[in-house]
Amino acid sequence: MAIRIPMSSPDIGDTEVQAVVETLRTPTLSIGPRLEAFERAAAAVAGVTWGVGVNSGTSGLHLCMIAAGVGDGDLVITTPFSFIASANCVLYERGIPVFVDVDPATGNIDPHLAASAADDLTRGGVAADRWLPPVLRGAHRSAGRLRALLPVHAFGQPADMDPLLDTARNHDLALIEDACEAIGAAYKGRPAGSLGDAAVFAFYPNKQITTGEGGMIVTNREPWAHLFRSLRNQGRDVFDGWLNHTRLGYNYRLDELSAALGLAQVQRLDALLAKRARVAAWYNERLTDIELIATPRIAPTTTHMSWFVYVVRILPPAQRDTVVRLLAERGIPSRPYFTPIHLQPFYRERFGYRGGEFPVTEHLGAVSLALPFSSVMTEAQVDVVCEALYDAVQRSVPLSAPGGIER
Repeated sequence: MAIRIPMSSPDIGDTEVQAVVETLRTPTLSIGPRLEAFERAAAAVAGVTWGVGVNSGTSGLHLCMIAAGVGDGDLVITTPFSFIASANCVLYERGIPVFVDVDPATGNIDPHLAASAADDLTRGGVAADRWLPPVLRGAHRSAGRLRALLPVHAFGQPADMDPLLDTARNHDLALIEDACEAIGAAYKGRPAGSLGDAAVFAFYPNKQITTGEGGMIVTNREPWAHLFRSLRNQGRDVFDGWLNHTRLGYNYRLDELSAALGLAQVQRLDALLAKRARVAAWYNERLTDIELIATPRIAPTTTHMSWFVYVVRILPPAQRDTVVRLLAERGIPSRPYFTPIHLQPFYRERFGYRGGEFPVTEHLGAVSLALPFSSVMTEAQVDVVCEALYDAVQRSVPLSAPGGIER
């Protein structure tokens, strides 16, 4: 009997089921004690004071843009090698995401390029044209103020934060961590989520812990925490009466059922991360030093990796997209990770981006491949994936390429 291998699977046990059932038997299904407990637990993971639960990581990033003061035409430096929400959140406030290329080893934002971009964008004029989207080049005098840095901790590995923090301080910028893929990770011994003005975790079913849908903003800035709580709840403040609203807000609340699930999951976080690290180690044992496959690289600054996905690189002359097809023919799912944001149709149309703008990102987008991965994956499943991957990589090499195989 063939082993079924899903792309990802949540790790849900009896404790989680019981927590949700017990919540269903209470009269409070929104903004209640489970959410408050989950917020405290998530803040403790990040080593900060405040947690604010929201209904998705995207919602959390949006609220962080509001707190950072992003408005019409304002600029936010971020990465094009990410899930699209990390750039879209800037657009929600009518700001402009300014992309800089990434480190080729980790796929995280290049801090030296970010510093150069901040210098030039602050200076304005012709210097800013190098960094602005194509449709805005030559129109730099109408661009808004540079407001924030938004690094992404890609695949569960923190970005190189110290130089980014220096850049933020030098230019009086808010620094928002997109830690949606990195709960439990650490940078130089400091937890992801504690490094900027605020950070966001996400709890989609393929994440390290899940609430089904949901997210968490964490921060040490008390005024921001109060603002986030108001914004997620239609703009009500604590002192407001029923249906009184201080500001424009949103329905971004995290319900009690999701919070109960999240609380049970976060209490297992260390064990869940250890299980994911074990699966990553199985992959590393089988794939390291295999020709035409590059395994993930962990930066020296990453003192704790929070494995979100396991992403290899399929090196030329092997062809990544052919590998995806050949794996699928054997019933094994895989995913390109990521399609660069600036090459997404909407960003091409709105900002005029074309290929060649960010060569490292575009290379990674062409060769990166996420393999099936979760904390409930077995060693036998990893064996099946690796055997099929090795075969698919060999078969993907064109006959005309050096070393091409006969078939």
